[in-house]
Amino acid sequence: MIAPQSLYIHWPFCPYRCHFCPFVALAGHDAYMEQYHTALSAEIRAYARQQSARCEIKTIFLGGGTPSTYPPHLLLDMFGTLKEEFDIDPSAEITLEVNPGTVNPEKVVAWKQAGINRLSIGVQSLQDAVLAGLNRHQSVHDVMATLEYTSPFFDALSIDLILGLPGVSSDDWKNTIRQVVEWPITHLSIYFLTIHEQTPLYYRVQTRTAIIPPDDEVMDLYLWTLEVLDVAGFERYEVSNFARKAAHKSYRSEHNMVYWDRKPYKGFGLGAWSFDGLVRSHNEKNLITYCERASRDEALTVFTETVTPYQVWFEQVMLSMRRAEGVSYALLKKEIDDDFLVATVADLVAAGYARESAEALILTEKGLAVENEIVVRLTARTVRKNTDQSAEL
Repeated sequence: MIAPQSLYIHWPFCPYRCHFCPFVALAGHDAYMEQYHTALSAEIRAYARQQSARCEIKTIFLGGGTPSTYPPHLLLDMFGTLKEEFDIDPSAEITLEVNPGTVNPEKVVAWKQAGINRLSIGVQSLQDAVLAGLNRHQSVHDVMATLEYTSPFFDALSIDLILGLPGVSSDDWKNTIRQVVEWPITHLSIYFLTIHEQTPLYYRVQTRTAIIPPDDEVMDLYLWTLEVLDVAGFERYEVSNFARKAAHKSYRSEHNMVYWDRKPYKGFGLGAWSFDGLVRSHNEKNLITYCERASRDEALTVFTETVTPYQVWFEQVMLSMRRAEGVSYALLKKEIDDDFLVATVADLVAAGYARESAEALILTEKGLAVENEIVVRLTARTVRKNTDQSAEL
């Protein structure tokens, strides 16, 4: 197996839990931060001891939860462990997820001292009432303070926005985009709202106490956003991700591209996922159990899955389709019936959902908005599965 060159580190603690959040995140558990940090460091050291050679690391991503609540002295200690156990490339991309309202100048100094060089700021919306309705305890003032604290120190600043939130009108969204393109940011991630079962937002939508905008309105706003970001100097390199165009360097997320390229990565922490190219696994999700097992140097993995050749192919198609380069015909032809592929591609192009290059099928802006449906349609009749299904856009 190829040794991973990317690390994901999970910090599960949050000052509150957002009503749309499906992740392994813990609110009201701050008393366990130091115990968890000790367990996390033990997991990192145990993994490094098991390797036949020191791993060379090119990307590190601290996700959560809310990693910007990691106490600075503990964060610096954890990075000391990473530097002792791994060979971290001097030009490695090291990203920290940040929530507005959890940032102060002392933390910013510690982040720089640790070697963090990229921040991903969870803005989500610029409507205070909307955020409050989602139990997200931040304000526009907090966002602006975060930018004020961080922009003098970090060249690579990314923000997250969610398209399709209840209570955000078309004008609200357009005003938000017009504002953020003027900020000192180099990257945007714009995610379509996904409503996960068992979350408070799911129940509010089910009972119609929260009304989400219709799909056609969301699609129109996405297409409008693509045009505005292009004019503002941001390139779309993946369906939800935009990097500021620059001659001297790329502001694309190198760590995210590891996932999209299906390259190996190692995850540390509560519920963290890992992938070695063939096997996916994730850690224990119970905080106390995780800490106890780590302290005893016991196995932390509780789930493993070996992907099949067909799964590998399907994931390659799905992930390629999301990207600006599109999916190669060579890859599609590995599994899809030739006649079905020719006919389906012709239909997609005629309907304006895709265009063709010499070697690839590339989704148009219209197609990107319904990318999942197009993947289902393209893979409905494959040689290996011998299915005869159809999907309509």
